[in-house]
Amino acid sequence: MRRTLAERLVASWATDGVVARVLAPLGTAYGAMMMARNAAFRRGLRRVTPPSVPTISIGNLTVGGTGKTPVSAWVAERLASRGQRPGIVLRGYGADEPLVHRALVPSAVVIADPDRVRGAAQAVAAGATAIVLDDAFQHRRAGRTVDLVLVAAEQGMARRCLPAGPLREPWSGVARADALIVTRKTVSSEAAQTFADALVARWGRPVAVMHLAPGGLRRVDGTHPAPPGPGARLLAVSGIGEPGAFHGQLEAAGFTVTPMPFPDHHAFTAVDVSRLLVRAVAVDAVVCTLKDAVKLAPVWPAGAPPLWYLSQVVRLDAGQALLDGLLDRLDSLRHS
Repeated sequence: MRRTLAERLVASWATDGVVARVLAPLGTAYGAMMMARNAAFRRGLRRVTPPSVPTISIGNLTVGGTGKTPVSAWVAERLASRGQRPGIVLRGYGADEPLVHRALVPSAVVIADPDRVRGAAQAVAAGATAIVLDDAFQHRRAGRTVDLVLVAAEQGMARRCLPAGPLREPWSGVARADALIVTRKTVSSEAAQTFADALVARWGRPVAVMHLAPGGLRRVDGTHPAPPGPGARLLAVSGIGEPGAFHGQLEAAGFTVTPMPFPDHHAFTAVDVSRLLVRAVAVDAVVCTLKDAVKLAPVWPAGAPPLWYLSQVVRLDAGQALLDGLLDRLDSLRHS
């Protein structure tokens, strides 16, 4: 399959290829601009709106692929278990993310608004007692009580800023994080812990490790027949930032995978579904991510072969006491 311009750029980032090196001066300029912006917030030259309720931000330094949505949902579930009414506030680049959050955390108030300050106010007005800001580390205007930064073990410590690399800001930005979370999908727990230890040594911030583990195949229509077993041939449909990790999880489970990636946040059309069904003839099942399932379900024909999605389970490998302590801080503010 012919790669898109964006896919070629991401490949160049991964290998520090010619394109990444040519764009390096732009990346340096962008990084300097972000450092100046952060300095303006630090010195009070740019205004931060204080949170009206305990607020935790889940963000990252890179574009895509670190697991912000499942980790944000995991945090919201923990807040709900402590008696909070969580509000999840996100940018909402596509219809997928709000739908996924509503599916994962039915008790949460989910607000999609590019203005995180306005979105948080809407969530509080709707009854939220604590706010989870999904993807807000660089959205400095929205105040937060706790800042968590996710780093994907599969990505490692990226070197260059956009557009020469995946960094949204230089690594020095982690100084304002309360903690880092290393997320892993396909690497081993030992490799992820080694990476976490390197981050602690380099940046001096506490680090937890989370496994975004595959939880099994589920039917999009909500029925519960036996899923395809190991050895089955799967058409892996994805419109996500890092499709390789999705494919790797399926392959690790013993499936034979035919990738069919789309751009991140892709809005599936009837034409796309027709293309999928043509490709589906040569495989045993069509599988997507939950992020894609919430968009594909409304346009999937009733008589078509069943559509499955790979569920994800968030498991904490290390850092339970660290994260409990940060959630305790939110609780203490609620009751103060």
